[in-house]
Amino acid sequence: MIKLISDSACDISAEDAKKYGIQILCFPINVGDRALYDRDLPVDDFYDLLDSNDGMPVHSQLTVTYFEEVYRQAASEGYTDVIYVSINGAGSATLSNAQRAIELFAQSYPELSMRCRIHTVDSGSYSAGIGYPVIKAAQMAQSGISADEILEELTSMFESLEIYLGCYTLKYVKKSGRVTAAAAFAGELLGFRPVILMEHERTKTVAKVRGDANVVKKIAEISAERIEKGAEYAVIGGRDVRYRDELASVLKKKLGYPPVHYGFRVGGVISSNAGPDVVAAVLFKTKKQDI
Repeated sequence: MIKLISDSACDISAEDAKKYGIQILCFPINVGDRALYDRDLPVDDFYDLLDSNDGMPVHSQLTVTYFEEVYRQAASEGYTDVIYVSINGAGSATLSNAQRAIELFAQSYPELSMRCRIHTVDSGSYSAGIGYPVIKAAQMAQSGISADEILEELTSMFESLEIYLGCYTLKYVKKSGRVTAAAAFAGELLGFRPVILMEHERTKTVAKVRGDANVVKKIAEISAERIEKGAEYAVIGGRDVRYRDELASVLKKKLGYPPVHYGFRVGGVISSNAGPDVVAAVLFKTKKQDI
């Protein structure tokens, strides 16, 4: 038996997690003086909480001891393979903690560890960039495909993945450092909205458009240029899902086929860094030239 695990940065819905048997590990988040875990609140309530606080939300890493207990529980339930797909390892110590916990698990529970292999995979990504590959991996596991084949598929999907994120407010990306404070200030005065490439260790503003109405258009234009012919893609929404649905519609017209999944909405981790007013396209195979 194969157990698929990810963390709450994957933005997989509770319904999909239950349907595919995916375990979601939730990050602790502090918003102002309130401490909670990602998914403690419905996503729209969390967006409202962000709006009511001037400070920058802070989410903590998942600890080594926490992962050790997760592995112990899965092994005790009879799983022969555990595959944990993490938030981008370049931006969080969570992945390294998950890897260190494997050794601790083997030392603390040698008999269980001999019956259960633990695998960690660095997604190098966020939101649907993690979530859709994990859903696909869980579907493969349900079909009886081996853990080694699933790991190979996950690695392949993460190798050339690119996310193009459009932000309708600069408040959060300015505070998180995605856009410099000076650029954010100038952008707010002029009504510009950034389109940000998120790719493994690289975060880069690739376009600036004036006005909310042009954000989806620019993301679709860039995505159509970057994606390999016929490759899978997904879309991500935030507070106003009409932007997500518009992006899905525009890309379907441009590419000739729909996204593999467009039910994703940014949860606590992603909205704490990018804000709740976002839209994004996730491209799972892109052209090799740099952007």
